[in-house]
This record gives sequence, structure tokens and C-alpha cells, in this order.
Amino acid sequence: MADDLCSFTKVPKKSPLVSRMIVLVFAMVCGVYICSICLKQVSTRKKTGYLDLEVIDRPLFLEPNIEPEEVPYVHYPKPETYSRAECTCNPVRYFAILSMQRSGSGWFETLLNNHTNISSNGEIFSVKVRRSNMSTIVETLDRIYNLDWFSSASKNECTAAVGLKWMLNQGLMQNHEEIVKYFKTRGVAAIFLFRRNLLRRMISILANSYDRDFKLLNGTHKSHVHSPLEAEILARYKPTINATLLIPSLKQVAETTAKALEYFKSTRHIILYYEDIVKNRTKLGDVQDFLKVPRMELKSRQVKIHRGSLSNLVENWDDVQKTLTGTPYESFLHADYQR
Repeated sequence: MADDLCSFTKVPKKSPLVSRMIVLVFAMVCGVYICSICLKQVSTRKKTGYLDLEVIDRPLFLEPNIEPEEVPYVHYPKPETYSRAECTCNPVRYFAILSMQRSGSGWFETLLNNHTNISSNGEIFSVKVRRSNMSTIVETLDRIYNLDWFSSASKNECTAAVGLKWMLNQGLMQNHEEIVKYFKTRGVAAIFLFRRNLLRRMISILANSYDRDFKLLNGTHKSHVHSPLEAEILARYKPTINATLLIPSLKQVAETTAKALEYFKSTRHIILYYEDIVKNRTKLGDVQDFLKVPRMELKSRQVKIHRGSLSNLVENWDDVQKTLTGTPYESFLHADYQR
């Protein structure tokens, strides 16, 4: 009986040691798998560390309709002096108008600033200390593109394109290599604006220089005017052009323009001419498309000073005509337009 009882109680059971071994092996396999995944992620982050910086500049709310090639030119600045509030998610484009004095850039900039979403902050580097070296240039540009530069043109929160007007002789050509690098790194687009008729530009420069000294408008110098009467008063002065230096001067301006286009050819850019915009306002639509802002009808209050035939604007017109006839610049004598 006892034997039967013993045989009954010796029922074969699975050893606890075996169960524990199975659990341990399963845990080890899972651990190895998880570690391998983590190592892959760390490796990927090391290889694409440069892309991590892009994530900071271009947050998760990057608009889905932006083409891949446009991404370097789309920014989400975070101003230190105010909050963009509900416009934080609105992308901003950076630009610089590269031009020369008396090429229509002032008028052109007022047209851009007439747009609800464009802020062009003027001729900032006319102040010499701001262009004294690359450090001050970069510091100034960073403030502009971070939306921390305040001017009458600032649209602040809902700016969609921000920039400045930069003359070629204001440190731009001297530091062109570093500035090109900056433009590429920060995703800044260049808007070139020049004049086709360099003779008209020369007349404008001479007249503006005369008014700076003699202040024809009640003792006040004005580079740009907003009334026909003021324009008429300034246009009464007829400069005398040095016929001997005329061709070398025109040649130098043409060469400077060509150099600027060569220096900045690798940056994203658009080339505009003052006369083309005057004749065909659809060019302004091209600029708005370039900056990726909605098209609007743009207006300016500025009034053109020197109108009509060039022969009526120069004191020694016969000398000028004789000098340029038969040269590559002869066309400047006849080209005309209205604004």
C-alpha cells in the first residue's frame, strides 16, 4: 500500500531551473536586439550631425508644399526682441538687393515695401562702422535676418521676406568671398538691380551731388522726392559732364557690374534692370515669385526727377554727343523711357 502511495506521489514535473533558463535566454535575445537598434540610431546621428542643425532651423511644421530644392531658402527665425506669435509657423525668405547708387534701387525698394509681407530695411551699410570688417558685417546681417532690425519697413511678426539694399561699393566687392559663403550658409538670395543707360545714371549722380552741396529744396537735401514740384526744382540744374573722363567712367561702371555678377553667380539670384521695370511692371511679379510671396499690385510715392530727352538734361550736350558717337556707348544717347 505504501509502495502504491509512493508511486502515486512521484509524478514527473518540469524542473524550475529549466523554466528560469528559458526566461533568461529570451531576455538576453531581446536585450541584444534592442541594443543593436540603439547602436544603429547613434551611428545615423553621427553621420548626419549636420542635418541635426537643419532640424533646429526648420522645425517639424515645415510646409509640405515646399519643394526640396527650396528648403535651404526657407527659414523660421526666432527674434530675441519680440515674439512672432501666430506667425511663428510662417516661413521667411532672406534677400539682398545688390545695386549701385542712382540705379533706381530706392524706388524699387519702396515698391517691395509696399507689399504686405516684404521688409527691405534700406541702405544699412551706408554707415561705415557696420562694414568695417566681416565681423561687423555678419553681426549686422544676423540681426536683419533674425528679424531683430527695426526700421520703418519692418513688418515684424508676419514678414515673409526680409532683406536690405546693399551698394557694391559698401564693402560688398571687397569682401565678396566671405559674403558669398554667408549667403550660401544662411540661404540668402540676391536681387541684382542695375541701369542699362549708364549715361542717365551719371547725370543723376552729378545732380544729386550738386544738391547735396547746395540743397535746392529750401535748404534741405533730398535724394528722392514725392511731389512733381520738388522734382521740377531739382531737374532745373543741368550738370556739365567731363567729356575726357566720360568713356573711362562708363567703362569702369560696366566692368564693376560684370565683376559683381561673376562674384555672386553661384548664389541664388535674379537680375533686373531699372528701365525694364519702368517699361514693364510685370517684372515686379517675377520678383514676387522669386521671393515666394503672393502677387500684389505694388506702388510707390516717389516721383522721377530727370524726365524727357537727355539733350535737355546736360549743359554740354554737344560735347557728350560728340564723345559717344561711334563708340559702344552711343546707344545711351538715344535710349529713352517714361515713368
